[in-house]
Amino acid sequence: MRFAFSKYHALGNDYIVINPKDLPSPLTPEQVKIICHRNFGIGSDGILLGPSPSKKAKCALRIFNPDGSEAEKSGNGLRIFSRYLWDKKTVRDGEFSIETKGGIVSALVLEKGKTVRVEMGNVSFWSNEIPVAGPRREVINEPIHLRGQQFNFCAATVGNPHCVLPLKKITADLARQLGPLLETHARFPNRTNVQLMQVLDRNNIQIEIWERGAGYTLASGSSSSASAAVAHKLGLVDRDVTVHMPGGKIQIQIGENFSIRMTGGVTKVADGVMAKEMFGGK
Repeated sequence: MRFAFSKYHALGNDYIVINPKDLPSPLTPEQVKIICHRNFGIGSDGILLGPSPSKKAKCALRIFNPDGSEAEKSGNGLRIFSRYLWDKKTVRDGEFSIETKGGIVSALVLEKGKTVRVEMGNVSFWSNEIPVAGPRREVINEPIHLRGQQFNFCAATVGNPHCVLPLKKITADLARQLGPLLETHARFPNRTNVQLMQVLDRNNIQIEIWERGAGYTLASGSSSSASAAVAHKLGLVDRDVTVHMPGGKIQIQIGENFSIRMTGGVTKVADGVMAKEMFGGK
C-alpha cells in the first residue's frame, strides 16, 4: 500500500485528506488508527476521505476519528476539505455544497484559501435529535453528577452531538478530567463531544474541548458552533460571537432558528505519500 495524502490544520486541529481514488482498497478502522497515531503514523486528529460522488451536493465527504470511528460532521474538517478542493482546483470562487453524514453544508473559500466560511446548518437542542436519553425535551441546564459533584449541562446537535458545560472558570486540565466521563456517559447513547464554556462578554466566549473519538483538542468548528448557540439560547451572548480556543479564534454568526455561519482559518502543512511499511507490510 502506497498512496498520496495532504495534511492541513485549522487552528491546530489537524486532518489528513485522502482522495478515495488513491486508495487500493477501502480504509479499515485499524488503518485509520495507525495513520492518525502521532508516533507510529503520520499523526492527526482525523482523516477526511473525499471527494466522493454525490447526487445532492458538489461532492461527498466521510470523516474518521483517530479511534477508527466515523463522525457525522466536523466544522474544522469541512473548512480544511474546502481548502483542499480549492487547492486541487475542484472548486473556485463562489459557494459550493458538501454532503456529510450530518447533513449538507455550503462553503466559500476566501483570502486565497487562508480563510473558509461554512454554513453549518441549524442547531437543535431537542433530545431525540442529539440524541440524549430520556423523554423528548430541549436539553437546557440539566443536572449531571460527575466525580461526586453536580454540574449543569446543555446538549445540542449541529449534525453531531455536543454537551456544553457553562462554567465560571475553565482549564485544559478540567477538560481532560471531565471530557472522557461525559463522552461515554449513559445520557449520550452515541457518545458526545464535550465543551467547557466560559462567557467573557456579550460577543466573546472561551471553550476547552474534548472531542468524541479524538480526546483533548486545540480547536473545533462544530464545538464553536454548538457552544455559541448554547450561550445565545441561555441569553448570555448576542448573535455575533467570537469563540476563543487554545488554537485560535473562530467567528460564529447565529441566524434565525439557530442557523450557524462559521468563519475561520486553514493552513496547509504538507503533501506526501504513505508507505505500506507503516501498516506492517514489507
